[in-house]
Amino acid sequence: MPPPVPSPSRRVARILRTSLFAQVACALVLGVVVGKLWPGVATGLQPLGDGFTRLIKTIISPLVFCVVVVGIAKAGDLKAFGRIGLKALIWFEVASTLALLIGLLAANVVRPGSGMNVDPATLDASAVDAKTGGGSLPTTTEFVVHSLPTSFVGAFAENSLLQVLVLACLVGAALLHLGHTKVPKVLPAIEQAQEIIFAIVGFVMRLAPIAVFGAMAVLIGNYGLGVIETYGKLIILCYAAAALFVTLLAVALRLFTGLSLWKFLRYIREELLLALGTASTESVMPRVMQKLRRAGAREDAVGLVLPTGYSFNLDGASLYLSIGTLFIAQAVGVDLSLSQQVTVILVLMLTSKGMAGIPGSAFLALSATASSLGAIPAGAVALLLGVDRIMDSMRVVTNLLGNCVAVFAVSRWEGALDVELAKKVLDGEAVVGAEEESAEPEATEGAASPAGPVSPAPSASRSGSVSPEAAGGVPVAVVPPRLGKEPASENS
Repeated sequence: MPPPVPSPSRRVARILRTSLFAQVACALVLGVVVGKLWPGVATGLQPLGDGFTRLIKTIISPLVFCVVVVGIAKAGDLKAFGRIGLKALIWFEVASTLALLIGLLAANVVRPGSGMNVDPATLDASAVDAKTGGGSLPTTTEFVVHSLPTSFVGAFAENSLLQVLVLACLVGAALLHLGHTKVPKVLPAIEQAQEIIFAIVGFVMRLAPIAVFGAMAVLIGNYGLGVIETYGKLIILCYAAAALFVTLLAVALRLFTGLSLWKFLRYIREELLLALGTASTESVMPRVMQKLRRAGAREDAVGLVLPTGYSFNLDGASLYLSIGTLFIAQAVGVDLSLSQQVTVILVLMLTSKGMAGIPGSAFLALSATASSLGAIPAGAVALLLGVDRIMDSMRVVTNLLGNCVAVFAVSRWEGALDVELAKKVLDGEAVVGAEEESAEPEATEGAASPAGPVSPAPSASRSGSVSPEAAGGVPVAVVPPRLGKEPASENS
């Protein structure tokens, strides 16, 4: 006798109960509605998004430390780790420069600021100071020096990813130097700490729909939908330029690895939607690291390339800054010469590297660029205050995809990517995650709702085949990636 077919309402309820993607999508729509209808109420929901982001930031530094140390120790080759870092920096510089060039080309062709005829004297320059908190971008020397920790605990307390990476490299190198015979319990302890952190990620991710609802309600409540009409041309141009850049990323990923970016988008669709809703790539960093490891990228490559990319590979920000600079110049009636536009590229190549984690960093970079040109009034940067938050979605998605593609490309370049496993995972053959809808009703009976009690699934082990998906606690079939060197046949 065939099993009874569940009613549409029961199927919808099951999807909402078990799918993080569906929960976040509903929260996104609900946040827009609340922000539009009750803007006064919506602006008071800021703590929902901020609280979630603070919880995620708490676990990013220890997670990066554990992943990098384990990756170095198990790869057994510190020189390979150095090569990965060098190749990552080369990739980042090429990608961010390409983003800057695309932005400048798009702004020259479309000219989004032409015809606005804005008088800079009518703009409130103090609003930019309020946005940036009176801060400034670090110089190149300051950036390099600040990446070196002053204390072991301080790097974690300040949540400085570059400092944590330096410490992780030192600890990993020390483990290789001493060998497993002198410190046999250290590496297993770090691996166990890593599993605990991933379990915490699973618990925190249950709050993701609430965070997205709060963040989206605040956005619409503060700015409304009218800003889209006022800056429509600029917004459309930025998103179109980002779409072109993502298309080029897809081509590069196919050429370097043979993988499909569109299948990867489906693989991380929950993380993308969450990043969009919270306007933060940090909120999804732990989950993305976990998924990249499951997709065949070696731990040392994931642990080094992705966190470093958060500081060095801001492709979306590069697009926005180049378009924004020309938009401001056009709006106040300044025509930048070719040499001045080359100066824009050179300045932004430096300033875009020190933006991560600094309040109002986009305005600081724009102000620094305007000052270097000497032709754009500094107060003109205030023109972008009303649209900056709308651009977060473009910057977040482009930055995230740019860094994920960098992980795959650099891993393949170094021979640290299991391409066959990656293809199977992206095709849905090797992993059945919590985001995949189960066809059998009994597979979801034990799933806890976001508001219900949390029952952690069995933790993953390096030799086992079961691991919990961070979002829902549903068991996941995993083919663990290799942690050692790839066979010669796979590097050819």
